[in-house]
Amino acid sequence: MSDALTLAWHQYRLERRMFWRNPSAAFFNFLLPLLFLALFGAIFSGNQADLDVLIPGIAGMSIMATTFSSLVMNLTFLREQGVLKRMRGTPLPEGSYLLGVFGNAVANAVIQIGLVIVAGKLLFGTGWPKDWAELLVYTAAGVTCLAALGVAWSHVVPNYDSAAAYNNIVFLPVIFISGVFYDVDNAPQFLRDIAQVLPLVHIIDGLSGALVSGRSLADNASGLCVVAIWTLIGLFFAVRGFRWEARRED
Repeated sequence: MSDALTLAWHQYRLERRMFWRNPSAAFFNFLLPLLFLALFGAIFSGNQADLDVLIPGIAGMSIMATTFSSLVMNLTFLREQGVLKRMRGTPLPEGSYLLGVFGNAVANAVIQIGLVIVAGKLLFGTGWPKDWAELLVYTAAGVTCLAALGVAWSHVVPNYDSAAAYNNIVFLPVIFISGVFYDVDNAPQFLRDIAQVLPLVHIIDGLSGALVSGRSLADNASGLCVVAIWTLIGLFFAVRGFRWEARRED
């Protein structure tokens, strides 16, 4: 067990080095959320109510970018380039490899959340988090859920050339429907109904409680259940459909 964890740690360190060599991963993980934060923060400047909605929204989008988008792009690339196939032929256990990949996504999510919190405090007056425990719970739940869904969705992508399109067809509608940039309560009823089915709006609600409103974990318990259900769905399809090699017909 300790050997497997040691190997996972080495794989994690390798993933960190490889991450910074992948421009698309760096863009979706760090630059895109910060770019949206700067643009919409400037638009909402002077309106604290809108900024209090924007900061948790960007934090939720950051978790999705660092997990779902990153894994869709990276796993498709590694599978198509034959890296996963060669990795399977090494003594490295599969579980250690996947744990290292997951740890890399978690590290990126934590860094991105930290950047959003600091930017919110220094530039937009949202203050420090009101409930650190709730922030930890919703960050962990969001990372696990969206990472599992990212791995599952990567199985659908036929090749790396189409990976960005397959990612964006999910990523962009979800962040808009889930109220990343506006209060979802002001959206038309049919969009609110769709949003309530998706995990991101509940992750954002939890982050909003931790960062801005002070709404407790108990108040957001039903949303946490929705996130848990999506996590189980994501894990099922991530494990069931996982492939180490690209499809021949691709």
